[in-house]
Amino acid sequence: MSSKKVLAVVVLVAVLIGGNFTALKFALDHSTPLLIAGMRTVIGGTFLLGFAFLRGETFPTNKRDLLHIFIVSFSITTVSSGFLVFGVSRVSAGVASLIASTMPLFTAVLALALMKTRVSRLAASGLAVGFAGTLLLAAPSLGGGSAAIGILSLLIAAVAWAFGNVYMKWQDMTNVSPIMLVGVQLYMSALCLIPFALLVEGTADTEWTIGLFAPLLYAAIPANAVTFALLATVVRQATPTQAASTAYMIPLFGVFFGWLIRNERLGIAEVAGGVLLVWAEAALAHTSSHTCTRMLNPWLSTTSTLQRLTLSSKAQHLDPSLPVCSMPLTWCASRSVRSACQGIMPAGLAPT
Repeated sequence: MSSKKVLAVVVLVAVLIGGNFTALKFALDHSTPLLIAGMRTVIGGTFLLGFAFLRGETFPTNKRDLLHIFIVSFSITTVSSGFLVFGVSRVSAGVASLIASTMPLFTAVLALALMKTRVSRLAASGLAVGFAGTLLLAAPSLGGGSAAIGILSLLIAAVAWAFGNVYMKWQDMTNVSPIMLVGVQLYMSALCLIPFALLVEGTADTEWTIGLFAPLLYAAIPANAVTFALLATVVRQATPTQAASTAYMIPLFGVFFGWLIRNERLGIAEVAGGVLLVWAEAALAHTSSHTCTRMLNPWLSTTSTLQRLTLSSKAQHLDPSLPVCSMPLTWCASRSVRSACQGIMPAGLAPT
């Protein structure tokens, strides 16, 4: 696939995910947050598992793998997804997309605290600027009320999402393909979210109409399952810069669709905070991709026994601060380089 086609796919992924927040706003006009989050997991999980089975993949049966999948599921597609949709119900789609984009910042902080990862000056600057942007975004709502609860919910969602990413960095989960892994974790989340939603929210406030199912299907399939399948099968051919760019394109498209479709407007503080967040995302993405490139290139130039095995069913995280794939899905013969620079899959996509 040509570089232009790969870049087009990466941009398409950012567009589809960016539109997710606006789709959720429309779905929330007809139902309640937790029930929507639960229904998304059922629809998205069915799509991904069906795709995985068509590819000839088998359902994981190892107890250790299933335990790890459940922990990731509870963190990313249960807690994070539930709080995400609840937060979207309280703030505009544009603000929600910007707050949700803080996930890489929290991931980098958790990786630093729990895994003792090194942080470059540029990455540290990105973290500082990113959290300053978050404060600016939240400033108009600090007086309390519905919007403040929404922003707090979105921040909890980002932290839970970040923990799931860091946990996947800790554990070896390459026995299960990325697509099968997310499909299974979505169904595990459904088993938690659906009963809880029915108990807490019920169905009295849900209108079972096309107004609910159209945006719900978009949020579950194009914005969730399809984007993951695209990344899992295509993005291995992207350069680090191309792949990492989705981290800061998603909130831009989120704001754009909120303005275009729902006529949302951002205040001065929100615009300033959004700009700082996008810059921080770019700084973190730039740092992570260049770190791996510096580690990998010397080895490639001096080793004659290179094995490049394109992965169709296995992937690991290079840098947990990135929510998207940062290197082509390639394994190298060197164990030391492999442990640092293996291709990663976008674990953070599922809850968007």
